[in-house]
This record gives sequence, structure tokens and C-alpha cells, in this order.
Amino acid sequence: MKMGRIVAVLRSEKKGVAKKEIAIGYLRKDYGLVGDAHAGSGRQVSLLALESIQRMQEKGLKVGPGDFAENLTTEGIDLLSLTKGQRILIGKRIVLKITQIGKECPAPCAIFRRLGECIMPKEGVFARVVKGGSVKAGDRLEVEE
Repeated sequence: MKMGRIVAVLRSEKKGVAKKEIAIGYLRKDYGLVGDAHAGSGRQVSLLALESIQRMQEKGLKVGPGDFAENLTTEGIDLLSLTKGQRILIGKRIVLKITQIGKECPAPCAIFRRLGECIMPKEGVFARVVKGGSVKAGDRLEVEE
């Protein structure tokens, strides 16, 4: 089983802007991250690997978790190796089901305008909340095989 961890939980009340880190978030079944602008939409929860953010930092961009508007920054799992329908377990209770890898962005999106580059169209992963619960940085992340 592939294992990693949650680096940051992030949300924003508006779409298209960087998200702010929160200590604890609540992922509600078939809804998403409570208090986030994308909750209740087709892309309930967005995930982005810290490794993807670090590649942008190596290019000289001053970015960190939340700058690409992801809800969960992960570490230790190759999110791009996942397939639609695969399930991710967070902590002891939460179950997410991958619904989409990458996305179409309005050209250019707010993030692209601010940073000159956006990785969510290729490297963002989106999921539906199958089983909800509280999530925080440090929680274990497992990919169900």
C-alpha cells in the first residue's frame, strides 16, 4: 500500500484565489471541505503534491501550500500515478475517491496571472468525499490498492 501524509489543509471562501492554511478541516460526505468555495461542486476536494510545489520553487517561484488553490497538500504519494476511481484513505476514517486528474483552467486563471505558471491543470487531483471526518496536517494518507 502506498503511504504518505497530509502536509497542509487549506481553504478559501472565493474561487480562483490562493487558499489559507487551517489547523483542522472537516471533509463532509458528498460535499467537500466545509467552508471552501469548491465544496458542493463536481470537484469537491483538490489535492496537490508538495513535490509538485517544490518543482515550482526550484524554478524560482516563491510558492507554497495553498498558492495553487488546493485543499490538501500531500507528501510521499505520486498523485499522478493514481487513476480515476481509486480511493485514498486519510487517518482512520476519511475515504476519498479520485474523480479527475488535472482540469481545464479559464485562460489565464488568477493563479497563472499572479505566478506566470499553474500546475493544477496537469498535476491537480480531484476527489469526492465517500466518508467524511476531520483532517489535519500530519494525518496519514494511504492509497487503497
